[in-house]
Amino acid sequence: MIYTAYELIWLFFVYSFLGWCLEVVYAAAGRKRFVNRGFLNGILCPVYGFSMVFMLVFLDSLKESWFYLFLGCLIVGTVTELMTGLALEKIFHLRLWDYSGRKFQAGGYICMAVSFCWGILGFLAITLINPLFLSIIRRVPGIPGMILMIFLIVVLAADTVTTAAALLKVKNQNPAFQEIAEGFTQASRSLQGFIVKVVLRRIKHAFPGLKKPETEQEWHELACQKAIFAYGCSFHKVLWIFVLGAFLGDLVETVFCRIVLERWMSRSSVVYGPFSLVWGFGVAGATVLLYRYRNHEDRYIFLAGTFLGGAYEYICSVFTELAFGTVFWDYSKIPFNLGGRINMLYCFFWGIAAWVWMKLLYPRISKWIEKVPKVTGTWISYLVLVFMVWNIIVSGLALGRYSERAQGIPAKNQAECWIDEQFPDRKMEQIYPNAKMTGTRER
Repeated sequence: MIYTAYELIWLFFVYSFLGWCLEVVYAAAGRKRFVNRGFLNGILCPVYGFSMVFMLVFLDSLKESWFYLFLGCLIVGTVTELMTGLALEKIFHLRLWDYSGRKFQAGGYICMAVSFCWGILGFLAITLINPLFLSIIRRVPGIPGMILMIFLIVVLAADTVTTAAALLKVKNQNPAFQEIAEGFTQASRSLQGFIVKVVLRRIKHAFPGLKKPETEQEWHELACQKAIFAYGCSFHKVLWIFVLGAFLGDLVETVFCRIVLERWMSRSSVVYGPFSLVWGFGVAGATVLLYRYRNHEDRYIFLAGTFLGGAYEYICSVFTELAFGTVFWDYSKIPFNLGGRINMLYCFFWGIAAWVWMKLLYPRISKWIEKVPKVTGTWISYLVLVFMVWNIIVSGLALGRYSERAQGIPAKNQAECWIDEQFPDRKMEQIYPNAKMTGTRER
């Protein structure tokens, strides 16, 4: 099923509210009183909304198999929860939940029991609940529905900005929670201080086990970030790793195809240069997610790479098919595959690649990057960022026109004419030799 943006936004709000209700009921059952368990002040838990939207978009093709649908929901929900937990700790230095005391957990962010809950909830929502909500949304008159949706978006944006600003103020004022009271006293006469007090009081009330990382280490890393280019897992480090991973991934796949298929063929994801975005984003994402666990046991890195790599490759496959009407790889003929999008063997390859990267390559490459002069490295980063953004945009437009030309749709403006002239079918077939048109892309 293809959902419209209007439907997905409404479903995001619906499931965010249902998720908030679920959290409130869970907290009330354990603590015998009402607690607003959301990160925001309102009655929404966006992590549930985003998880369900991702499930609806990426797992619709798995409806025919209850096991694969359950497994897909488990993976999507777990990855979303993991990324949310990492983002909250990275940006606000807060950890709102901690599964460290449970069995089969990873860093306290996720655990097997909660992952199974994600699988069950996602399965029930997609098969039973979502058709009901979707029918209701489609019966709402267009203009009132759009006005209400815009109102909800504005309220959500205001709530998000207010909460984030308050927590960032707390983070910047004091390195530890026990020192926050002084900041509140100094700011209590202003509206800003009032907002900070209300937000933090609510969060500490909702999450009594709230944790904050070791502050001395954080301040030490902050000092290093100011003195050393791309220190730690910073933006510049991740950007350089993304470009390097995209280049090396394209090189590895090209050599692999030469050995196996006995011919040279392009494995690039973009029209300018030998860069595989799947590998680039994959390596960069693995670095961000596994950075703090780089010193853990080998099996831990391997299993995390297998799990995250498989989920990432599946999402990439669905996204490219929905966005461009094109299938770039098909594993249907390989045993233990999931819809032809991923297979067990290649998931193991992701696990091996994660181990090789985090244990062998990343430490050496990280030291090499950090030796670059700070000013020079910063300028190179921004130039590379502009180039890659332009490269991705042009590649997306070229793929879009490639799909439209296959359907006999002519160019409608000068930009599309330029795309057709610069990237005709023959050139696109050379850049993307394995691309297959699915005919599912909607106009």
